[in-house]
Amino acid sequence: MKICAVFPGTFDPVHLGHINIAERASKIFDKLVIGVYRYPQKNTLFSIEERVEMFTKAMAHLPNVKVVSYQGLTINFAQEIGSSVMVRGLRVFSDFDYEFRMALTNQELNAEIETISLITNHEHTFISSTTVKEIAALGGDISGMVPEYVAEQMKKKVSAGK
Repeated sequence: MKICAVFPGTFDPVHLGHINIAERASKIFDKLVIGVYRYPQKNTLFSIEERVEMFTKAMAHLPNVKVVSYQGLTINFAQEIGSSVMVRGLRVFSDFDYEFRMALTNQELNAEIETISLITNHEHTFISSTTVKEIAALGGDISGMVPEYVAEQMKKKVSAGK
């Protein structure tokens, strides 16, 4: 039996914590689909195409990983692609509270799709997309938080916004 898992998120931008979770999930499941959420109401720094491109580049070394965009309920997206597992990342205790409630809600919506939470490696626990964007906007060094090509994209976005 082949197991397809989905790792959903906004990934604005993708950072080393996201990559850590995706790489580890790719070792557990036969196929991993990274679902980049297209959320028109959310003010994202990067377009959906840019976010998909950046995460695709980060996962290029893993043949069982595919990066796609989606919209609507994540649980419906998981069902549409034939996923039986949703992978979520945990960094800090507050993540657990949110993810716990979301997992219970998804279970109500579709009990056939399990939620698996992976705890990020300790060196990535402080990284969030919000933190990366704030540091970049203030001219700080984000090279230890994101891949080099993401750091370059951030520099372009920040300098274009000034």
